[in-house]
Amino acid sequence: MQATNLPGHSSGPSSGPSSGQTPREARRQLLERGDALLVTRAPQPGAKPAPGQPGAASSYVQPLPDVFVALLAEGRVLAFNGHVDLGTGIRTSLAQIVAEELSVDMDCVTMILGHTEEAPNQGPTIASATIQISAVPLRKAAAQAREHLLAMAAAQWGIPVARLRIAAGRITDADQPQRSTSYFTLLAGQKIMLTLDPGDVPLKPASQYTLVGRSSQRVDIPAKVRAEPVYVHDVRVPGMLHGRVVRPPHPGRDGGDFIGNSLLSVDRDSVAHIPGLVAVVVQGDFVGVVAEREEQAQRAMRELKLRWKDIPPLPAMDDLETRLRELPAKRRELVRQGDLDAAMDSAAQRIERTYVWPYQMHASIGPSCAVADYREEGLTVWSGTQNPHVMRIDLSRLCELDEGKIEVIRLEAAGCYGRNCADDVVADAALLSRAVGRPVRVQLTREQEHAWEPKGAAQLMQVRGAIDDAGRLSAYGFQTRYPSNDAPVLALLLTGKIAPEPRVLEMGDRTAVPPYAYPHLQIDCDDVAPIVRAGWLRGVSAMPNSFAHEVFIDELAELAREDRLAYRLAHLPDERASALLQAVAEKAGWVAGASGSRGRPEADGKLRGRGIAYARYVHSKFPGFGAAWSAWVIDIEVDPADGALKVTSLVVGQDTGMMVNPDGVRHQMHGNILQSLSRVLKERVSFGPQGTTSLEWGAYPILHFTEVPPIEIVLMQRQDQPPMGAGESASVPSAAALSNALFDATGRRFRQPPFNAECILAGLREPLPAV
Repeated sequence: MQATNLPGHSSGPSSGPSSGQTPREARRQLLERGDALLVTRAPQPGAKPAPGQPGAASSYVQPLPDVFVALLAEGRVLAFNGHVDLGTGIRTSLAQIVAEELSVDMDCVTMILGHTEEAPNQGPTIASATIQISAVPLRKAAAQAREHLLAMAAAQWGIPVARLRIAAGRITDADQPQRSTSYFTLLAGQKIMLTLDPGDVPLKPASQYTLVGRSSQRVDIPAKVRAEPVYVHDVRVPGMLHGRVVRPPHPGRDGGDFIGNSLLSVDRDSVAHIPGLVAVVVQGDFVGVVAEREEQAQRAMRELKLRWKDIPPLPAMDDLETRLRELPAKRRELVRQGDLDAAMDSAAQRIERTYVWPYQMHASIGPSCAVADYREEGLTVWSGTQNPHVMRIDLSRLCELDEGKIEVIRLEAAGCYGRNCADDVVADAALLSRAVGRPVRVQLTREQEHAWEPKGAAQLMQVRGAIDDAGRLSAYGFQTRYPSNDAPVLALLLTGKIAPEPRVLEMGDRTAVPPYAYPHLQIDCDDVAPIVRAGWLRGVSAMPNSFAHEVFIDELAELAREDRLAYRLAHLPDERASALLQAVAEKAGWVAGASGSRGRPEADGKLRGRGIAYARYVHSKFPGFGAAWSAWVIDIEVDPADGALKVTSLVVGQDTGMMVNPDGVRHQMHGNILQSLSRVLKERVSFGPQGTTSLEWGAYPILHFTEVPPIEIVLMQRQDQPPMGAGESASVPSAAALSNALFDATGRRFRQPPFNAECILAGLREPLPAV
């Protein structure tokens, strides 16, 4: 079933192979073409995530080969990647990579992302891994296609390949320039199927790049500026109905024996009078309504009368530190180096600190939406998920359908930078469509999105450390706990398809190891079950862990009476990290030994301070691997009368290695900076006895346009190095930099964001520590 006025896949400036096809039909016809070159891979087994990592296991093997690159005789190039564009610009960057290796114009490349029937299964779009990892086979496929076409031309002309040159998709004999042909002329009447070579395919050297490393305009922006239908919210299909869901009275909670068996009765007569009502659908604790028109479904959702069992109250969350300490934990010993206890005992100076991170939201501006069409031959869904292939596994379990009968068409949606309600609403739509036998569109309300999205998990970091009599780093002990369960799809829990048993997600260890050289080191991760529904949010556990690392080393620098930048550099073994820190400090005009107000107001009554922080986002199953390096220098002023904080200057640098699209990296960094500032300055989810109480923007404020500070970006030029993940790194040092600036301004340490006016005023009431 094709969406009206919306292609089956949104692929930038043009749609896929045919605007009237589903992705499944498109791939089958692509594989059958007689005038194309395809680089393919044999069908792969389903996703099998590492233990304790996101995703779901599946034994499903698709019947058709994966296609990475297809050159079509009419002059088009199709390229396929299993990751999706979450507003990060990877559609543009991936097209640059393909166009570069093929030496063709960007305009002829169409990217198809994430669709389960076209794109290879490359796992969830997480961990800033698209360019760093999932783009590698795509690049190799493009290079392999180029080499094959060069060999074809050389054979046709009876000359060595070394004599050939390529520009704009044309192959020319360097010795006889009048002898020239295009890729696409060579493909006329040819059906060429190449198997992706996992080995060392000859790649274009960076010295010959003409597209990669140069800023390119985003291919998705023109359609958005013209308000063309590109989002999942825009999908309309023939015969489509409108659905709404009614959630249980325990917002944001997905664990406990009351999950899935709390509904006592449904009064269908309470909505029987509503015009256009098609059905009230009940399965376990899942309740939904379907109507001919959207406003009818909204009305039915509001007026449907339900009776629920009394729900056990959520333990008080006001004292988050105590709540997190009380959780039963399974300890994972990550690092043991030297003798921490002995070093602490013999240290010249030692301190112990606790850092607490709040629950936070993805806070998507648009509530999640999906369309589902359940038919006898299978299920098609249009979704904004960042996990299309994992979503298919969940839908298979929910609807008891073979994965081969489920098609997930991925379209853009409201920004999330992590797991919001996009997957949940797909399952809702599927259940409602199955019940009524017609396509159903479901959109959540703002209150439902805020209440039920898997929250970015709270976190507790306990740190002890010491310096020797020369002021050098000596010992560091670090424990972190992160209560998350990967947030199973809500419909699976509410219908009883899976049990609401505690599940532990082993993701609290990201960037748990500090970047500094402590001779005696002990790092532990306490894996704990969730308190409320929680998944991953940008920076995952790395942002809180780095918050603790970087505020702590700031304190050690103060103990050692050293400049905060110089102290970091003296103990930072990573040369690229040191170069980045120095570049950012130079751009910010760092003055060694200078300090801010330190709690003593200046002539205008304001407190001013400067903070610095560095981090490299290290992710995936421990010990993981690194994405980009990032560093912040931030200047702030605080009004001690009301606690108002203003960011007056901000310099953020990043070493991303080879940058495919420098403007894209810059845009990513701006997004990271603004979102993380909002999180650190304002954001904290509140809870009551039933669950989440931050149900609208008044109860969950985010950064305003008027609060956007002046931002300067420093991009390290490392085009000769492998690309690093750019998506999350610039957010990771944010909280520490701001906390360190607050200390420099107020003379007090702040160890629990958000650093809003209430928090700052409470800190200012504390006496200044003795100098």
